[in-house]
Amino acid sequence: MPRAERISADRFDGSLEDVFELQDKVAVSVAGVIEPVLQAAETARSINRPTTDLTAYDLYLRAYAMELSGTAPEALRLLDQAIERDPHYGPALALAAVFHGTLWIAGWSEDPEADRRAGTDLAWRALQVAREDPATLVHAALALGSCGDDIGAMMGLIDRALALNPSFARGWNYSGLLSLFAGQAERAIEHAEIALRLSPRARVGTTHGIIGTAHLVRRRFNEALPKLLLAIQEAPGFPIPYRWLASCYAHMGRLAEARDVVKRLRAITPIVVPPATQFRNLEQRELLLSGLRLAAGEAQ
Repeated sequence: MPRAERISADRFDGSLEDVFELQDKVAVSVAGVIEPVLQAAETARSINRPTTDLTAYDLYLRAYAMELSGTAPEALRLLDQAIERDPHYGPALALAAVFHGTLWIAGWSEDPEADRRAGTDLAWRALQVAREDPATLVHAALALGSCGDDIGAMMGLIDRALALNPSFARGWNYSGLLSLFAGQAERAIEHAEIALRLSPRARVGTTHGIIGTAHLVRRRFNEALPKLLLAIQEAPGFPIPYRWLASCYAHMGRLAEARDVVKRLRAITPIVVPPATQFRNLEQRELLLSGLRLAAGEAQ
């Protein structure tokens, strides 16, 4: 069904007295469909242009499209160029912070502590110039929350970004991710599902991975499994969903499948069992890691 027809086919129930709330629902629904489409179109336009003709904005868009592709070093190279052109370009600073954090968390970093520090520094620089840009606020908050800053404060920062743009699917996705790191599994699922409703086609992050991991830390293994499998299909080069899928299989007693996932994981990264310090709830962290250690054949 074409997007315009799908929007017009949506039902918004309510009485005449609810007309203002109805207007808000329609606006959010329309914006939720249009925003990721426009972003995808701008990214495609940027990628198809010669690299030598790109502006800082073009460089940023090219990097934006690489988030889950396993090409973080290339994305950072593009963002470094964008920042060199404009040292006060908040979106590029914040997205570079996210990529440094991703290198650290995913196990791709040659110097994890240096990447953690770089992510933190870039994120704070971005916030100094962010003003009211939701994407800059969200990316900076994600980087800082992932790299060890006050996660409650960073969740509040994303709440501020979503107040500015309630239809920002990536913002809802990252709100779900920080909620997961904070130990708030049900909120993580709720916010990730909002992201999916707003952007059912355009990928805005590891949304299914968030939902699957949230079910996993609540020991709902049968519900976690299909979501984690979807997460791997969405981003086959991204190691984190493999880790938690292996953990899930191990906790279900399906060790042969768990070890097969670990074998696939080793082809992506040499780090199978990470510190996982982004998970602030110690019991949930240990649940994730104990299953992964069992899958990897490591001593408990």
